Amino acid sequence: MPRNEAPLRQPFALESRFDAAFTARLALREKQVQQSYRPIISIHKWFARRPGTLFRNLLLGEFGAGKVSEEFWQSHHVDAVIADPFMGGGTTMFEALRLGAGVVGRDVNPMAYWLVRQGVEKIDLDEFAAVGEKIWLQLLDEIGELYKTRCEHCDGDATVKYFLWVKTCRCPHCASVVSLFPGYRIAEAVRHPREVYHCPRCDRLREMEATKDPHCPECATSLKGNASRGKATCLECQTNFAFAPQLATPPEHRLFAIEYQCVTCYPNVKGRQFKTPDSEDRQRVEAASRRLSVDGGDIPDDVIPEGDETNRLLRWGYQRYRAMFNDRQLIGLSTLLRLIRDVPDRRQRYALATVFSDFLRYQNLLCRYDTYALKCQDIFSVHGFPVGLIACENNLPGTPRVGSGSFIHFVEKFRKAKRYAQQPFEISHDGKRKRVLPMTGESAEAALVGGLPRRGEAWLDCAPSQDVPLDRHSLDGVFTDPPYFDNVQYAELMDFCFVWLRTLLSDDIPAFRRASTRTEHELTGNDTLNRGLVEFTTGISAVFQRMRAGLKEGAPLVFTYHHNQPSAYAPLVVALLDAGLTCTATLPAPAEMAASLHIAGTGSSILDSIFVCRSAGFVADNSALLPDRCEDLGAAVDRDVAAMLAADYACTAGDVACLQAGHIAGQTVRDLVDGWDLSVPVAARISIVTAHMASLAVTTRSRSRPPHDRPPPVPTLGRPPVGAPGRHGLGHLR
Repeated sequence: MPRNEAPLRQPFALESRFDAAFTARLALREKQVQQSYRPIISIHKWFARRPGTLFRNLLLGEFGAGKVSEEFWQSHHVDAVIADPFMGGGTTMFEALRLGAGVVGRDVNPMAYWLVRQGVEKIDLDEFAAVGEKIWLQLLDEIGELYKTRCEHCDGDATVKYFLWVKTCRCPHCASVVSLFPGYRIAEAVRHPREVYHCPRCDRLREMEATKDPHCPECATSLKGNASRGKATCLECQTNFAFAPQLATPPEHRLFAIEYQCVTCYPNVKGRQFKTPDSEDRQRVEAASRRLSVDGGDIPDDVIPEGDETNRLLRWGYQRYRAMFNDRQLIGLSTLLRLIRDVPDRRQRYALATVFSDFLRYQNLLCRYDTYALKCQDIFSVHGFPVGLIACENNLPGTPRVGSGSFIHFVEKFRKAKRYAQQPFEISHDGKRKRVLPMTGESAEAALVGGLPRRGEAWLDCAPSQDVPLDRHSLDGVFTDPPYFDNVQYAELMDFCFVWLRTLLSDDIPAFRRASTRTEHELTGNDTLNRGLVEFTTGISAVFQRMRAGLKEGAPLVFTYHHNQPSAYAPLVVALLDAGLTCTATLPAPAEMAASLHIAGTGSSILDSIFVCRSAGFVADNSALLPDRCEDLGAAVDRDVAAMLAADYACTAGDVACLQAGHIAGQTVRDLVDGWDLSVPVAARISIVTAHMASLAVTTRSRSRPPHDRPPPVPTLGRPPVGAPGRHGLGHLR
């Protein structure tokens, strides 16, 4: 029998076998510490990754044979070809490969293509660890002195963990240099025995007991900060002024604090070691600047283009990506680029290049210092470019098991990620006990091929998915996590890494010969590029139609989605109808962590709706086999809320609203699929869907009312706003 004519499995298997409560328990645990449950995500940063446990459940629901809650803990050898047209961080690829399937993955973003390729490509980990350590030692030899300081306890040499810098500007009244402190506290009395403050009058660090009204114990100066809501107070003349017009381009910084660790004294010190920078520390800053003036040829000099997210950088005066780093960071990065470029083995060089790209997010002047956890927060701790008044400069080479975010830490992180790819496991819970269960025989690594894959092979490409040359009826399933309209500006954010990684890959990898990851084929709403619902709909529709042509009859197209604005569901509904698909189930699943900086305090949902869709003709011909569906949409939402409660998660009003929007979208597909006219202009098709969704919203009411929450709002159909508010760290301003 030809490969693309394999017999169809049980019809509507996923709709019948999905266990929402079991899946939710696993997904909620995973999202708390995702890198522990799925270490492979540590290959490289990507945004809004969905839980691997969720996609394993979805795949087993469709391709397994027994009870999913039992099969989840077993190794599998699925004979199938699975595609993901928006592979992003690679969740579908990794989970499908583990089950033994062949995979087809595409993404228009070179960074997504690269990180998935690195995740699945085979590598000798012992050799990688040896080469990584060699590079680290060379790095220490060349720039290690720049990260030394004098210990204030023993007067000996110590290693710096973090340098803290504050933005400065000139007072428009007296021309004094004003340091812009949103607050003077740099350490809370949690992981350090006392609070640590910077006194602006003494220009010294002061330790004191916790208090709501801190004052310097030496000069009695109030220690509550002098910059807030865009205005600052000059401590010399007391002028209060808007500081943005006074900032240099790019903003200037002043070193004011250091956290370090002395190998001699630290074992006997309670808490952490902090100090005010001394003259030798400032001399090292000057030494880095002198070195950079004669040795910085590898540093990319790309201009930052306008964009929904990058406009924030431009408003702050950052015109080029290199301006987001100080001189010491630039000379360190330039040195590391040279050392990696000289690695002879291609796979080891590519792996170290990926490490370099990923650790950039902890090596720039948009990093903040977490005053509670006493560590560096990376630039992408929120899905944007948060510019703060306080910058945290990390130790670039790093020290093993000291601090985080340095090169040596990321070498180890990459090694653990690849070890998991080679030897996957699951984590089960028996009360408070955790058990690591090896999945013997499974692997997320694969042979890379340039056409339809066999079992354990991966066909990956950086190209638009609507153009993928698939044979008809060659896919057993499409499982994906499409762009959530305007929620994340993937290309604008990933360009930060791309301009650096390109210097190491452009000779070998065609996708890295571009000027930017931005492309007309990117399917995200973007005000700056005038990409709205029509453009988003057109692109998603073309992709879904291409995938539908490749699917075997009755095979599923499954995707996760949620958005705070119900109007953002309309493009997905149109795309399904254009592709001749109907929605056979809308399932609930946790997909985000409530404590995430970009979620907490925003009222956003952490739940996705999972849309299971199949050929409308197949569903009509086999409707007798379709599991009973709850036709009352309000009752369907209540059922989902109950399933989440069975997993010990109480839905919020935002969750209920998103679940409701998902069910309304699914019902709209079912209502409109017969007689859908693809020849109607896109804008008109969106209007038809939007009107139908609005009519359903009027009559759909869930009885579920989360405690202490307002009822979910009646969905409105205005254009979704770009971006979302969030909670941020020390000194953050949007």
